[in-house]
Amino acid sequence: MAFSTALWSFTLVVGLLTLTPGLDTALILRTSALGRRRRAWGVVLGIQTGTLVWGAFTSLGITALLTASHLAYEVLRWVGACYLLWTGARMVLNTWRRRTALHEPDEAAGVAVQDTLAGGWRQGTLTNLLNPKMGAFYVALLPQFIPPGAPHLTTGLLLTCIHIALGLAWSAVLIAFTRVVRGWIRKPQAQRLLDRVTGTVVVGFGVRLALGE
Repeated sequence: MAFSTALWSFTLVVGLLTLTPGLDTALILRTSALGRRRRAWGVVLGIQTGTLVWGAFTSLGITALLTASHLAYEVLRWVGACYLLWTGARMVLNTWRRRTALHEPDEAAGVAVQDTLAGGWRQGTLTNLLNPKMGAFYVALLPQFIPPGAPHLTTGLLLTCIHIALGLAWSAVLIAFTRVVRGWIRKPQAQRLLDRVTGTVVVGFGVRLALGE
């Protein structure tokens, strides 16, 4: 496979995957729709940080150990599943505990939910890195687009950066979209509905991760 062909082929594949709705999309939409733009961008940057780590580890051959070691994969899978289940359940439960806007203190955590870049970055990074399927995905996909004779680490990081660039561009579209519907989202009942839907989606991904092979 020629280098230019590999780049365009990889761009097409990860571009389609980026557009496919999933956990990342749900978290970005929910955070941005609540008016927390800095935190939403923090989530975006955290997700892409995780992507960069998985891409670098795959290029170095480290994630192959994850797919080869059943115990390592299982440990990471259950930690990730528990984190998603806890996050999603907290979102849903909080909607029944309060009747005001979601800018109120987070009763489950006992602290105020702040619109900070750092807070969103931590959430996005944890969500991405605690998903072993991201590692398995990169192990299965990335090597196929590295031409024979090409420097493995450099090419792998270049392809990962393409994935990150597409993710950032799509995230910008999602955040811009939430500004269009901001008036409706400001209503407390709309915010509770958003959290219930997003929390259910996150719990669903946690269950899927826990029960998946």
